[in-house]
Amino acid sequence: MAMESDSARPHREVLLAGEPLKAKRHLCAFFRTVDEEYELLLPFIRDGVELGERAFHIVDPAQRDSHFDRLERGGIDAATAAQRDQLEVRVWDEAYLRAGRFDADAMLALIQEVLDGGKLKGFPLTRLIAHMEWALDDRPGVTELVEYETRLNYVLPMYDDPVICTYDLARFGAGTVIDILRTHPTVIVGGIVQDNPFFVPPDELLRELGQRTGESALT
Repeated sequence: MAMESDSARPHREVLLAGEPLKAKRHLCAFFRTVDEEYELLLPFIRDGVELGERAFHIVDPAQRDSHFDRLERGGIDAATAAQRDQLEVRVWDEAYLRAGRFDADAMLALIQEVLDGGKLKGFPLTRLIAHMEWALDDRPGVTELVEYETRLNYVLPMYDDPVICTYDLARFGAGTVIDILRTHPTVIVGGIVQDNPFFVPPDELLRELGQRTGESALT
């Protein structure tokens, strides 16, 4: 799949944890507690809102109200931002688990729709944050998580918009964490944003995943 070179176009500056994000803006963020997560992400969300950018969040339906509460306590007028369509918060069944299952193709299309839609609405950038614990639900398709994350690397280089996938280290197994780490060019661990030396380009990782599937089918 052809992609525009990261260096072929200018990038709007985005700061996260006090550091400017580079061109590769598909990030995985690993946290051990909810407080640790919001301590890092609230300033990032607030900065975007203050700069006139759009915030799009995908959260656990059980945490939707508390998410709005944390935004408000973090200095973000979430109600006003939502009224003017600068903030949109969806729950998993409105995004990853539509129709009761996970469909990677449908979700990749939705990500592009959201990022393109932000521009059409007049916002210079969309800061997208997605809580990924939906993949722990017993739903059809959730085993496609790693394939989906690596396929995002065909899509997101076409956009300046940062997309942060957050993972609770207390809930995901070590094997899944390692695979997820390999699908993101930028990683946040311990509150530090860094280039990911373990990142594997999507063509290579998809071949590996295909080999795993073939091997498992034979055993």
